Formats: sequence, C-alpha cells, structure tokens
Amino acid sequence: MINVRMGVGRHLHLPGVRSLTTAMEPEKELCIERPAIYVGLTAGRGRGVFAARAYAPGEEIEVCPVIVCGGAEAATLLDRTELFNYYFAWGEGDDGCAIALGFGSLYNHSYRPNADHVRNFAAGTVMVTACRPIAAGEEITINYMGEIDCRDPVWFEMREKA
Repeated sequence: MINVRMGVGRHLHLPGVRSLTTAMEPEKELCIERPAIYVGLTAGRGRGVFAARAYAPGEEIEVCPVIVCGGAEAATLLDRTELFNYYFAWGEGDDGCAIALGFGSLYNHSYRPNADHVRNFAAGTVMVTACRPIAAGEEITINYMGEIDCRDPVWFEMREKA
C-alpha cells in the first residue's frame, strides 16, 4: 500500500487512487489500491500470481508499468543473469527487453492460460486480463509466447504438454 500525504484542500486525482479520509480531516491520505491478486508458491514452479477473488473473462487483472532495459545488447546481458526468466521482449521488433513491475514478471506460463497479456510500448505497460473465468485462489497464468493459443516451444522444460 502506498500512502501519499497532501496539504489541506489539495486534491490528487489518479486512476486507481481513492481518499481514505473525509473532507473534514486536516490532511488527505491517499492509497493506491492493488488489484485482488497475491503472490504465492505453486507446486514445481516456485512463485506465481493468484486471484484473491473471482475474475470474469475480459476483466482487467493488473496494469504493470515496465522498466525498459534497452535493445538487443541489454537482452544479451540480461540473458546471463537470473533476470533472463523475468523480462519481456520489448519494442516493435521484440529485440529489446523490459522488466514489468507490480506482479507482472511473476506470472507463470501455461499453454492453457486463464489470462492474456498485452504489451503497450507507447504507454510502457503490460496489461493482464482474464481470458476465461478465474476462481478465487486459482493461479493466474499467461502464455509467454504472446498469443494465448500459441504452442511454440518455450526455453525451459514444461511439465504441461503443448
């Protein structure tokens, strides 16, 4: 939770931000609300992102700002680190790379994902939306290869068949 203190009578209007106090109080305290998701452990895959409530198809789960790390040279350097497993291909030719903030770089891969992700290069974000109903407590997965029905091989061993 992020709290921002502001002076009396000052208002900040940001999407996803609501006041936690009444107009009678001398200071405004604001909170950026997180979507109803959390990080937990998943069998055989380490950490994953889970739904804390049910999501309907098409419903936005999270919009993640990204840190663009650069072009092909940066990707080559990151490929030699643990970040290799956490960055998104970035840019019109997919030759760059970016780290998604929020929980964006922690969604696990599935060939039968329950969520889709869209990279917005201009906005510098990755948006995750439900592509089928997701139950509370269910792990939220995306297809790392882009399209939700893509069966191209991934760079790691999969327990699930393509």
